[in-house]
Amino acid sequence: MHNRHLLIYFLTLLLFPLLSFAAVPYNAKVIGITDGDTLRVLTDQKKQVKIRLAEIDTPERKQPWGSKAKQALSDLTFQKMVAVQPVTTDRYGRTVAHILVDGISISHEMVRTGNAWVYLKYLKEHSLLDLETEAMDAKRGLWGLPEFQRVPPWEWRRKKR
Repeated sequence: MHNRHLLIYFLTLLLFPLLSFAAVPYNAKVIGITDGDTLRVLTDQKKQVKIRLAEIDTPERKQPWGSKAKQALSDLTFQKMVAVQPVTTDRYGRTVAHILVDGISISHEMVRTGNAWVYLKYLKEHSLLDLETEAMDAKRGLWGLPEFQRVPPWEWRRKKR
């Protein structure tokens, strides 16, 4: 029993630096936009990383407003240096992260401008809800669409399966 605890202890010491490295913020250049909530960056070490924006979800490409959400993300980030604050890795191997441009949260901007929904399932930053309400009330972005076209992407994906 003692040897097993010792083995776990040493494995933890060996693996901890690898685990904690994933959560270290870094700067990178945005080199590609996949859709309204996913982009590709190039790190200083010339490594490409696919990033999914944390806490938001945008219309899928074939949904109403999908191409406009992609364009909005491009306008905010493409070819710019960004600060990447990793949160986790999703089931597709993408880094889920908060992205900042000049100190401005891109997730917040996407919600504020009506280009994204707050992803309640993963919500931690509750100020996003106020931004979403403001966008709804002002009928900004996707909130100006007819109600039948405003299907949250998680529902749209579920119906397409």
